[in-house]
Amino acid sequence: QVQLVESGGGLVQPGGSLRLSCVASGSIFSFNVIGWYRQAPGKERESVAIIPSSGTTYYTDSVKGRFTIARDGAKNTVSLQMSSLKPEDTAVYYCCAIQNGISSWGQGTQVTVSS
Repeated sequence: QVQLVESGGGLVQPGGSLRLSCVASGSIFSFNVIGWYRQAPGKERESVAIIPSSGTTYYTDSVKGRFTIARDGAKNTVSLQMSSLKPEDTAVYYCCAIQNGISSWGQGTQVTVSS
């Protein structure tokens, strides 16, 4: 079982920035896909940004140009740099790793964008 631990959430004003980090118990490059999902109150969990093993990055339309996902093999981490945050970005953000068809999830970190 892969262990994922997120950090970096918090309260930020609209227009501000936050950086989320996820440390994995295994090599980042061993996963078929690793990335970030979020779930806002009363809404379905959605994909925010992912990196397949190819290294190509994918973003949901609402965060393109504002969020950047990156992986660091030396530290076994995947980060999500979030800029120009909006109130609608408020959600619990989860790190997810998929390996051989099995998904592993972190415990989640709360991001609240509010003035």
